[in-house]
Amino acid sequence: MRNFLRSILASPPRILVLGFAAIILLGAGLLMMPFAHTQDVTPRFIDTLFTATSAICVTGLVVVDTGTYWTTAGQLIILSMIQIGGLGFMTMATLFAIALKRRISLKERLVLQEAFNQTSIEGIIRLVRKVVIYALSIELIGAILFAIRFMFDMPTGEAIYKGVFHAVSFFNNAGFDIMGDYRSLVDYVGDPMVNIVAMLLIILGGLGFVVLADLVDIRNPKRKLSLHSKVVLSMSGFLIVAGAVIIFIFEYTNGRTMGPLGFGEKILAAFMQSVTPRTAGVNSVDIGALRQATQFLLVIFMFIGASPGSTGGGIKTTTFTALIGAVIAMVRGKEDVVLFKYRLAQERVYKALTVTLFAFGLVITATMLLSTVEDQRFLMILFEVTSAFGTVGLSMGLTAQLSVAGKIIIILMMFIGRLGPLTLTYAIGPKQGRMLYRNAEGKIIIG
Repeated sequence: MRNFLRSILASPPRILVLGFAAIILLGAGLLMMPFAHTQDVTPRFIDTLFTATSAICVTGLVVVDTGTYWTTAGQLIILSMIQIGGLGFMTMATLFAIALKRRISLKERLVLQEAFNQTSIEGIIRLVRKVVIYALSIELIGAILFAIRFMFDMPTGEAIYKGVFHAVSFFNNAGFDIMGDYRSLVDYVGDPMVNIVAMLLIILGGLGFVVLADLVDIRNPKRKLSLHSKVVLSMSGFLIVAGAVIIFIFEYTNGRTMGPLGFGEKILAAFMQSVTPRTAGVNSVDIGALRQATQFLLVIFMFIGASPGSTGGGIKTTTFTALIGAVIAMVRGKEDVVLFKYRLAQERVYKALTVTLFAFGLVITATMLLSTVEDQRFLMILFEVTSAFGTVGLSMGLTAQLSVAGKIIIILMMFIGRLGPLTLTYAIGPKQGRMLYRNAEGKIIIG
């Protein structure tokens, strides 16, 4: 038995998978306690499991309204799971180990390397310290700004509480809100302060901690932005601006969303809806009322997601950039994929293609399965599945209507989306030995 457990825990991907699963089960159990919910009847385990998975996987899809169904204690349990899920349970464990002055073992460093998607363990503990400092600092500033604004609409204590909750939720790209009645930020659609603070929290959480560390160190004249940071910043900026322009055009005359808003409010709403599908799950207009073209655009954005080492999901901006670079190189007849005058290793392009095809296959399979158990429009089902895989949390209204089978499918998609399809594959699959030979080269006709 001891050898069996040792073999299971020998793989960093398996430790991550089992660790996340254990915390989800613990959270689901806590949410079933009488002090966690406002109803007299104990919630079904499938509903608490769904909520716990959504919180740990920083998704934001909910089967019950967070602001009214759960008590303050229940909401704090959810908030704790969001923080653990956003930073990673190994980050939290390492933080406690550092506080207790305990040595971090090689295996723990390897797990952290897997969790942050790093290429080596060099400087991984310094990165953990930076992650915690940056996250808590940004969340604190966001909470203060939110609280100041909310004080105009509610008592001071409630304003501070909601400020903290939404700052942590938005920075971790979780999308949970306690505004009540599934409202999210609809009541603040034209409020500049709420929208700008929310978007900054979402963007900073989605850039990735490596990029944040790079941006902080850029003050040093001897330091330059890494290729990774340049790719993340440029692609993130392009997607946000391009998405806002397209949404502004598509929804300008939609009487159920942006039509009744003033010109400035339409710009705010367009940018918010462009930022949020990059795994945040916050909305300031009714997602179900958007035009189908806009909804499909959000599906594409949710599939792309945030950036590596961040609190977001999806195939990641760097993966998308590598694919675009490969297409451009092929069209131009070039052998190498070049980004910012740097050549990408062929292995990186293969990995980008593998991640994308894995993700595409998972979304297609889950969409087909969900279509068999839920009698809803195809776009609504595709939207729900992609939102779960990208750990986004946006919904066209299907989540609360899901059957038990549908909830299980979405739970699995949230779990896979948070860990990443490759991490799960490495955890489940056997360890491959080194190839001792290469097959003869063959040729097929492509295109």
